[in-house]
Amino acid sequence: MFESSLKQLGDALRAKKISSVELTQLYLDKISKLNPELNAFITVNPDISLAQARDADARMAAGKGEALTGIPIAQKDIFCSKGWLTTCGSKMLHNFVSPYDAHVIQQFNNAGAINIGKTNMDEFAMGSSNETSHYGTVKNPWNTENVPGGSSGGTAAAVAARLCAAATGTDTGGSIRQPAALCGISGLKPTYGVCSRFGMIAFASSLDQAGPMGRSAEDLALLLNTMAGFDERDSTSLQRDKEDYTRDLDKPLNGLRIGLPKEFFAEGLSNDVAQAVEAAIGEYKKLGATVVDISLPNSKLSVPVYYVLAPAEASSNLSRFDGVRYGYRASEYDDLADMYEKSRAQGFGEEVKRRIMIGTYVLSHGYYDAYYLQAQKIRRLIAQDFTEAYKHCDIIMGPTAPSTAFKFGEKGDDPVQMYLSDIYTIAVNLAGLPGMSIPCGFGDNDMPVGLQIIGNYFDEARMLNAAHQYQLATDWHNRAPQGL
Repeated sequence: MFESSLKQLGDALRAKKISSVELTQLYLDKISKLNPELNAFITVNPDISLAQARDADARMAAGKGEALTGIPIAQKDIFCSKGWLTTCGSKMLHNFVSPYDAHVIQQFNNAGAINIGKTNMDEFAMGSSNETSHYGTVKNPWNTENVPGGSSGGTAAAVAARLCAAATGTDTGGSIRQPAALCGISGLKPTYGVCSRFGMIAFASSLDQAGPMGRSAEDLALLLNTMAGFDERDSTSLQRDKEDYTRDLDKPLNGLRIGLPKEFFAEGLSNDVAQAVEAAIGEYKKLGATVVDISLPNSKLSVPVYYVLAPAEASSNLSRFDGVRYGYRASEYDDLADMYEKSRAQGFGEEVKRRIMIGTYVLSHGYYDAYYLQAQKIRRLIAQDFTEAYKHCDIIMGPTAPSTAFKFGEKGDDPVQMYLSDIYTIAVNLAGLPGMSIPCGFGDNDMPVGLQIIGNYFDEARMLNAAHQYQLATDWHNRAPQGL
C-alpha cells in the first residue's frame, strides 16, 4: 500500500480491499517505527486519526466517498487544526492547542481525508534546512546526515519515507519546492490567492501560500482539487470558478514551448544538478516540446529583495506573540514590559529573532524609503520580467535548488549561504506565480535532484500536465529511499 498513488488508494478503499482504519493504522505503525530517527512529525494523535478513519469508512459505506476520503494526509504544523497541538516549530507555541481549523484543514475534513499528524518545520517557516525547529532537526530519508530542506522539511521527509500518502506544505520563498527537490518528491506552490491563508500561521503575508506535496503530479492535482477554493475570511483569497486540476493530465506535449532562463544556468549551479536538469529537458524534447532561450534579468535581485520584504512582514506578523493571550510566557518578570521582552527573547529561536530585527530595521524611520520601498519597486520589475518571458514561452523550467541536499551544519554559520539555497525559487513568490518541483535524477552523492516548472498565473493545470507526461516517461518519482 505504501507505494500506491492517491488514486490507487482511493480505488482500493472504495472497492473495500482495505478499510480506512486499516490503512491509517498501517501508516501510524510506520510512523512509530521510523519517526524517532527521522523526526518528521511533531505531533501524532492516533485517537483522532482513527476516529476520522472510522467516520470515513461509514461515509464510504453510505456511498458518499470522494477522491481523498479515508486517505491519511499529513499536515504541516503551520496549519491550525482543531484539537491538535499547533506549534509552528517554535517554543513560542509549544502549548498551543488550536480551537479552530484552518480553511485548508476544513477542506480536507470536508473531503473525508484523515489527518495522520502534524509535520516538523523550520520555526515559523523561517529556514531552508529544517535546522531551526525547536523540536529538533528533520533527517533526510535518503541520507540521515543530510538536511531535508525547509521550511516544509518534515512534510517532504514524511512523503519520501512513505509515512503518509501525501501532505501539505507552505511556500514563502521556496519552502515547498526546495525540500521537495532535496527529498525526491513532487511539490507545488499555487498562484498566490488560490489557497486560503486563513488559519495558516503567518510569516510574510504577501508571499505565503499553501500547497500540496506528494509523490507525483497526479497526486498533486488531486490534492489541489481539495485545497483550492475561495474563503471570505481571507482578504487575499481569490474568488474564482472551481477548477479540476486533473483535466489536462493526459494531453500530449506537442507544441509546448519551454523557456530556459539563462540566469538559472549560470555560476553557482553545481554540475551534477545541471546535468540532471539538462537530461530532463532532453526528455521533454522527445515528448514533443520545444525549447526557447529567455532571460529574467532582475531575478538575481530576488534574494536581497526577499530578505528585505519577508522580514519586514514577519516583524509585524510576529508581534502578536507577546506571552499575554496564548503561547509561551516567561516564568519570571518584573512588569509588563519585562514580560514581553523575556517571553519573546526566550520563546523565539535565533533565526526568527534575526529576521524580526532585520524587518524592524528596514521599516524604521529613515530606512523605509531606502530599503522597503526600493525592494517593492524591484519586486514589480521581477514580475514584469516573467510577463515578458511568457510572450515567448508557455512554461519556464530550470533547477529547483543550486545543489543537492547538504550536510547538517554545513551552512549554519553563514546565513547568506543558507539564503542562497532559494535563489531559483524566490522570484516566483515575489511575482505571485505558480511553481512546482518534480524529481529528475540524482546527483554525484546519490541525492535527489529537482526540476522546477514555473507557470503563468492560474496555469497550474498546464504545469501538472507537463509534469505528469514526464513522469509517465520516467520513473524518478517512484524511487524510494532504501531500508525504510
